[in-house]
Amino acid sequence: MEILETNGVRFRVKEKDLKQKQTDDSPRVAYLKREYAEHPSSGLTPNKLANILKEAEHGHIMDQCYLAEDIEEKDGHIFAELFKRKMCLSNTDFEVRPPNNASAREKKDANDIEQMLRDIEDWNDIIFNMSDAILKGFSNTEYEWTNYNGWRIPHKFEYRPATWFQLHQDDQSAVVLRDHTGKGEYLRPFNWIQHKHAAKSGYPARQGLVRQLAWPFIFKNYSVRDLAEFLEIYGIPIRIGKYPNGATDDEKSRLLHAVMSVGHNAGGIIPKGMELDFHDAAKGGGSDPFLTMMQWCEKTQSKAILGQTLTADAGNVGSQALGNVHNDVRKEISVHDLGQLSGTLNRDLIMPIYMLNGKGYTGDPRRKPRLVFDTQEAGDIELWSKAVGPLVDNGVIIPVSHIQNELKIPERKGDEPILTKQELLEGAKLRTGEIPQANIAALAQLSTDFASLRNRQEPPTDGADVFTRQLQNGAGEVFNPLLVPIEELVNNAESLPDLLDKLLELEGQLPLEQYTDYLARAFAASELAGRFDVNEGE
Repeated sequence: MEILETNGVRFRVKEKDLKQKQTDDSPRVAYLKREYAEHPSSGLTPNKLANILKEAEHGHIMDQCYLAEDIEEKDGHIFAELFKRKMCLSNTDFEVRPPNNASAREKKDANDIEQMLRDIEDWNDIIFNMSDAILKGFSNTEYEWTNYNGWRIPHKFEYRPATWFQLHQDDQSAVVLRDHTGKGEYLRPFNWIQHKHAAKSGYPARQGLVRQLAWPFIFKNYSVRDLAEFLEIYGIPIRIGKYPNGATDDEKSRLLHAVMSVGHNAGGIIPKGMELDFHDAAKGGGSDPFLTMMQWCEKTQSKAILGQTLTADAGNVGSQALGNVHNDVRKEISVHDLGQLSGTLNRDLIMPIYMLNGKGYTGDPRRKPRLVFDTQEAGDIELWSKAVGPLVDNGVIIPVSHIQNELKIPERKGDEPILTKQELLEGAKLRTGEIPQANIAALAQLSTDFASLRNRQEPPTDGADVFTRQLQNGAGEVFNPLLVPIEELVNNAESLPDLLDKLLELEGQLPLEQYTDYLARAFAASELAGRFDVNEGE
């Protein structure tokens, strides 16, 4: 038995608890796996819905959870909007960062935990299932532990239906497993990822979007039902049969049979002397009121889920600019969702992994590694390539790290090969695929801008610097005979393999004598400048 501490709370962790799920071990909750789903949306009325929501407020959340399942299954619009919101969360990259002023041991622990998480094959499913809490208010994923190369590894993650849980009778904020006692069974701290997603403030029964979506759902269903009845009554022309005076019952029966047959078979016969007329549907009504109500419900649903409507349904109005603004709103919601997810993962997954494996663990939860989702989008590389050069030329000091962060270009690690402008032109580091010429030019320009940022110096103040500046100014005449043929090949190349083949054909054809002589003069100037600085005591 191990005793671990966090936030002043002591946990007794048994080996068998780590290797077996709570729902497999406890006979008091085993019956949950044999339950069949209920469908409270069948015959749903406003009064019935109000009772379901009120019961949830009293801690009995099962019917509300079943209703949430029905709403997501039956309403295609709600399903699509929720799927958009959940999908963008599960595809977000992440990293595990050590605490501030981390020691070498803490950095090593953070790196080990990140690699452990990246080895979880169903990681995207875990995030997707956690985001089910957006609709229901909470989501629980159960897991167990195994040993691997001296590490304790979490594995066998399983989503548990929200209907398996209830609110504790003595604590409305505690979501517990339903059992035969009526109070519920608390979840083990090292076996569950319990995510409570606050779509609004309040305790779990009132945090989910189901309470906001239930009313538009029921109103929309009423409108769909009424529209179906309207179309059934007025959508098909009314058929009226006329029989002459003195017609027998048998003749009336044959006329009625003919009237009914025409509707399905588009043909029929009637006795001579009888008439069959078709009348258009009543013009006093129409389908517009029902469609208007359905559209209002779907717009309300989109606003509740995504915070806007234009990225969900363009409708008859709108503009690209306004759509982009609404799309930014959706991105802000995603950032907010990921912040809540990371908090839960840091508490229910990262902390247990660190407590069981971390060599630098001291019992202080403030020193634990933290999972952070990458919510930053890469900047427009073509726009940056055009802006950086003029800014630097005008004296603006821009740290290289800032540009790398904006464009999501990682820092160089050790002696890792890097791209230079010349290597881009030669295609030496790019072996497969095709890249548009505009992107090649943008990368080359950006490479030049990076070099200018790293090598930027103050104006010359001595003779050696003046001579160096003269060499820089005259370099164009020497390098142009080499660069012009290469630039022509780049501009006319159809693909990178084609560019590489043509560059190889230039071997031995470029004039290198003047270039070699110029480099020798540059090296000599560099050596003289160094000696001058030494003599000056710099």
